[in-house]
Amino acid sequence: MTRSAEPKRRRTQEQRSSEMRTRLLDATIDCLVEYGYAGTTTPRVAERAGVTRGAQVHHFGSKTDLVVAAISHLAQLRAETAMREMGKVQAVDDPVGAALEFLWELHQGPLFIATAELWVAGRTDPVLASAMEKVEPFVNNAVLMSVARFVPDEMRRKEARDFIYTAMDALRGILVSNFIDPDSERAHRRWRRASVHLRDIATAALAGQVPAVQPQAE
Repeated sequence: MTRSAEPKRRRTQEQRSSEMRTRLLDATIDCLVEYGYAGTTTPRVAERAGVTRGAQVHHFGSKTDLVVAAISHLAQLRAETAMREMGKVQAVDDPVGAALEFLWELHQGPLFIATAELWVAGRTDPVLASAMEKVEPFVNNAVLMSVARFVPDEMRRKEARDFIYTAMDALRGILVSNFIDPDSERAHRRWRRASVHLRDIATAALAGQVPAVQPQAE
């Protein structure tokens, strides 16, 4: 005798509400990538999410409410991506090179573009700036944890952290400047060129050389 399939459990109101919020936040990130911060409007987000304006307003009363919530959502996605991508990289004989290439891959795609849009928007919007300031340490910590496995044991923790921050600063500058005239191959060439100098920094740290000017802590 064939057993009848168990009926699907109906979603609770809380589950439906959570799914609706996630759809709206994902749609906000999509709009940031496609239209930029200025072009990300609540009607566009509602349309992209496939919900009514009334439903959008019920969850997020204004564009600011929506974007501030999207900042936290984006930070979670960025941190999860860092941890997930870390597991794809195999142990190699060139840990510094692996770390640099990992950082490159981690900064490709829509999550970085949406983040850069919010960084720039935060320059003149203190609410956005405050929201970004709160989540960036969380994301950076995930990146540091991910990259740390590639850094040779001989590098002290502070030196490794400074190296990773310096590498990210260089990479993000290259990628943001590339927005003006997008050319992924050119950007990658510039990153490989910068990586040569970053390797020198790592080599000096491994050799125990102390920079003439001590960098300020993050």
